[in-house]
Order: sequence, then C-alpha cells, then structure tokens
Amino acid sequence: MTSGRLSTHQVTLRSGPVTLRPLTEDDWDLVVGWWNDPDIASDADANEGPYSLGQVQKIMRGISRHAYCFVIEFEGRPVGECWLQAMNLERILRRHPGVDCRRIDIEIERTYWGRGIGTAAIRMLVEFGCEREGADAIFAMDVANDNPRSRRAFEKAGFELCAAVPQPSGARASTRHDLVIWAKRHIGMLAAE
Repeated sequence: MTSGRLSTHQVTLRSGPVTLRPLTEDDWDLVVGWWNDPDIASDADANEGPYSLGQVQKIMRGISRHAYCFVIEFEGRPVGECWLQAMNLERILRRHPGVDCRRIDIEIERTYWGRGIGTAAIRMLVEFGCEREGADAIFAMDVANDNPRSRRAFEKAGFELCAAVPQPSGARASTRHDLVIWAKRHIGMLAAE
C-alpha cells in the first residue's frame, strides 16, 4: 500500500439520476462515514472496523493504484462509493490465466437501498470496464449469502454465479458467492436492447 496521495482519474459516468464521479482527497469524511456505518459494515462483513481516517486513507490509496475509484451520487447527493479494480485475488487469476479480469466493489447508504442505484452503478462500471478499458470479465467477489440485495443488483446487471465458497463454522455468512459477467455477454445484452 502507498502512503502517498490517492491516485485519481478524470472519468465521470452518468445514467439518469446516478452519477459516478472520481473519488478525491476531499472525500475522506464521506468514505470514513460509510466504512463505519453499521448497516454497510454488516453487509460488507467488515469485521475490521471501526476504521480511523488513517486506515481508510492507507487502504483506499493502495486500491486506487490499480482501480478507478468513484463516489456514487444520486440526484447530486453523495450516497456511496464503488470502484472497478484490476483483479487481485489469486483464486480468480489462477482460474483465468491471460484473461483481463476486473472486480467491482460497491457500498451505498441504507436510506438509498432499493432505488436501483446499485444496479445503475454496476451497469455503468461494466460498460466502462468492457467497452473502454477492454476487460474480458468483471467479477463481484465474496457476496454473502445473507446479502441477497447485493446479489440481485449484480444479477440485474447481467452477472451470473460462477462459484459458491463455503465459509468456516462461526462466520457470519455460511457461503460467499462470486459472480461474473463476460464482455461477450455484456455486448450481447446491448445488442438485444
């Protein structure tokens, strides 16, 4: 991880009332709040919290070196964060050698759940990743079986289950799901629209 500044970009994505704008060094209060929100933390299974500003900065600055990090805005109000990251999990890289694999991570404030914001953000990230970045496959990793909202948001965007990973006894979730959308499927869905 890096101790420098956040690696930034100039990409802004829009779909109706949902905008994904670049995460900046001015957004730390938002990110710290989201990471320490008990509703978001319980869905993300983030047992490491509460997070200090320094911890969040260190983690996100490291992620930003290999990702496009965004703040999700709904009707101009920041409601969450997401990123499209180069795949960093060996279990996927071993299974797909030579394939450009990316992953999406996303968090949205509870008061904005159920409005289609997550699905819109995921679709924009898939379009950006496949069409502009040339990704072959985009994954959603470790979606807990007790978080059906998250799984539905990815499935509405065209993702399919690729692995169910049983969790150790005593874990919050009994199973974690990996989902994937291949660029060929994404392009086929666009042609069908």
